[in-house]
Amino acid sequence: MTEKERAAIAIERLKKEYPDAGCTLDYNEAWKLLVSVRLAAQCTDERVNVIVQDLFAKYPGVDALAAAEPEDIEAIVRPCGLGRSKARDISKCMRMLRDEFGGKVPDNFDDLMKLPGVGRKSANLIMGDVFGKPAIVTDTHCIRLCNRIGLVDGIKEPKKVEMALWKIIPPEEGSDFCHRLVYHGREVCTARTTPHCERCCLKDICRSYPDYKKQAEEKAAKK
Repeated sequence: MTEKERAAIAIERLKKEYPDAGCTLDYNEAWKLLVSVRLAAQCTDERVNVIVQDLFAKYPGVDALAAAEPEDIEAIVRPCGLGRSKARDISKCMRMLRDEFGGKVPDNFDDLMKLPGVGRKSANLIMGDVFGKPAIVTDTHCIRLCNRIGLVDGIKEPKKVEMALWKIIPPEEGSDFCHRLVYHGREVCTARTTPHCERCCLKDICRSYPDYKKQAEEKAAKK
């Protein structure tokens, strides 16, 4: 089975398992997602969703947040970790939106990448979720699962995984597929525990399943 054939099967099965999968960061405006995705680095989406409520209540728009001092932003977002660097990036990003983009989040990848604190993962998330354009978001779940399943082979660098997936994932499927990988990675193909292969919809096409199955059998035999 080729990577492209395996990807096609994975796309369809995960659609059935997680038909409503989407971004787990709460937002109703593009700039809010831009802020939240920066705060989500090394922090859970759940915590970010709580913290930004106070941030957006105090600074309800791009102009308001751009006018805020980084220290004032940091005081609110500190619980997300890396507060100083995140606050600095958010401040610079909002000021750039205000001064160079008319207060609007740009709808093209190259301009998004110019914004402070925005990398390929964040830019792809904005492109896919906000603007409905082709996108592949290579977060930790995506990288781990794609290697386990066999969509990529031993590739851990986010950009290289992204480039490999562009070759085998239809453009219109990329964004939703990556969201579904997040759900699957949290619920079934877990990182911190042994994956729950027995209830995985992909086990018959998963390159790693035989190894995990053997480990489970050996563990059970020792009991």
